[in-house]
Amino acid sequence: MNGMISYLKLLLTTIPGKLLSTFLLSMVPVIELRGGLPYGIALGLDYPLALAAAVLGNMVPVPFIVLYIRHIFAWLRKRSVWWNEKITKLEKRAHLKGRLVHKYSAIGLCVLVAIPLPGTGAWTGALVAALLDMRLKSAIPSIFLGVCIAAGIMTVVTTGIIHIL
Repeated sequence: MNGMISYLKLLLTTIPGKLLSTFLLSMVPVIELRGGLPYGIALGLDYPLALAAAVLGNMVPVPFIVLYIRHIFAWLRKRSVWWNEKITKLEKRAHLKGRLVHKYSAIGLCVLVAIPLPGTGAWTGALVAALLDMRLKSAIPSIFLGVCIAAGIMTVVTTGIIHIL
């Protein structure tokens, strides 16, 4: 166990290791770019590198969610009542957030993703796009633009906090 911890510490001292950890953290639901970008900057990555790793990491799951989440939900619902209840709650929350998207389509999806608050972001945007049967070719650019706007907001917040401290 100590060997693994030593390896991880060593990995986080290299630029490729910092990039990889920022990229992977940005892929995690709820954390996404909103956590990955400040994390990369806190590790000491140059801003453009941290930004690229966080944006790319945040975008990797998006096409898979848009394309496959409904199939995964259907498969899980067949497996247990517990999954059915959890998925139903998740879909209700996504449909509530999806009202903006339903009304304004691609622009609404971009705004939903751009707001750097819990319960918004690329994962939620991809789920909403999938549940509203949005085409991949309109969902991906909207989500990407929203992620870029969120990155700008997070940059201002992160650098502002760093300068205050």
